[in-house]
Amino acid sequence: MAEATATVRPTRDAEQRGLQERNPEDFRKYQWAPADALPMPKAPPGWHYRYVRKSIGGDQDVNNFGRYMREGWVTVPLADHPELATSINPDAKNSGLIEIGALILCKLPQEKADSRNAYFAQMNAQQIESVDNNLMRENDPRMPLFNNRESKVSFGKGS
Repeated sequence: MAEATATVRPTRDAEQRGLQERNPEDFRKYQWAPADALPMPKAPPGWHYRYVRKSIGGDQDVNNFGRYMREGWVTVPLADHPELATSINPDAKNSGLIEIGALILCKLPQEKADSRNAYFAQMNAQQIESVDNNLMRENDPRMPLFNNRESKVSFGKGS
């Protein structure tokens, strides 16, 4: 009967020690992340970038694109960001615009963008106030619909 020779494996701790002896910077040189669906170049100071829909379902969306143009948005020429030349539609290269899918990169002066954001924030606040007023009108103190709009998130015991 032949004796079985047992192979000696290093312990798990020994394998980990081998990893710790290496330079930890070797493992952190590159961290992978998925690519963005829409590459967003850095806007120059004083400008705000946004993609605007030009068409939907193969049909031109003149109403949407025209509305943004009337608000003051301006298309960004491809010459401003030549690094995006590989990302744009081949059909759109002749137009000189940055068009990805049915979206065109546009820019707006930062002051107008801030003013637009403030306008929509005010509209949002008015809508929330209107909903609250409707709910409070039907509220009975004996059985309140809600006490407050605040929420609390906690983790673990004793919180």
